[in-house]
Amino acid sequence: MKNLEQDLRQICGVVDMPPYSSHQYNEFTSLTSKTSKMTSNSLLSTIVVLTITTFALGQNKLVKYDLYDLNKNGKLQVFNRTLTSFTDKEQNGVRFSENAGDGVAWIDGVNFSNGIIELDIKGKDVLQQSFVGVAFHGKDEKTLDAIYFRPFNFKSSDSVRRIHAVQYVSHPDFPWDKLREKQNGKYEKAISSAPDPNDWFHVKIIVAYPHVIVYVNNSMESCLGIDKLNDRQNGKIGLWVGNNSGGDFANLVVTNK
Repeated sequence: MKNLEQDLRQICGVVDMPPYSSHQYNEFTSLTSKTSKMTSNSLLSTIVVLTITTFALGQNKLVKYDLYDLNKNGKLQVFNRTLTSFTDKEQNGVRFSENAGDGVAWIDGVNFSNGIIELDIKGKDVLQQSFVGVAFHGKDEKTLDAIYFRPFNFKSSDSVRRIHAVQYVSHPDFPWDKLREKQNGKYEKAISSAPDPNDWFHVKIIVAYPHVIVYVNNSMESCLGIDKLNDRQNGKIGLWVGNNSGGDFANLVVTNK
């Protein structure tokens, strides 16, 4: 149990915080004592709750980014795509054009380390034509971490396709095909209660180096939890689309610890 408590402290960044009061410590140890009987998903959920609490107590900065205005004002650095600001009855955001190869739009002047990334994303239910997500800890358009989604797999009748709904990659060394070949099922998962593949869905990504945990549509159950495959602990943050894919993005909020 002592090791579990230490692991949770490390994941949540508690080692960087002031000492607990006796009341706070008792609450923490009570919570960790329960995790020995938890499933892995429940444990990840507990980790996320503790992480969010830590961010709230520690030094952090929450910023809401108006992607529509950022694009209009030239504050997004776009590679291998055209980016268009749009307004519809649901959202104000940005839309990627479709093109061969990956595309990324970095937020100008923003460095991200640990924290919480939230946004709304919309892809489409067209096989192999919709890969939409977030890039972080980036050096350039070729060197980055990304969490992305394949909406065309969300509700597929093929059970194998469904487990390829959400994906982590570490470019350039660990693209999706290498990860699937070498460690199948570890860095991509299904989404329980999967969203409509043609509709907007909400994404929350929690980064507490080296841990990354992903939630969709405010679910209490994570859909992906991994450890990063590189030693980058900070870098650029932006929007990402894969080969031949466009995509719509809105309501980006970043809490940088």
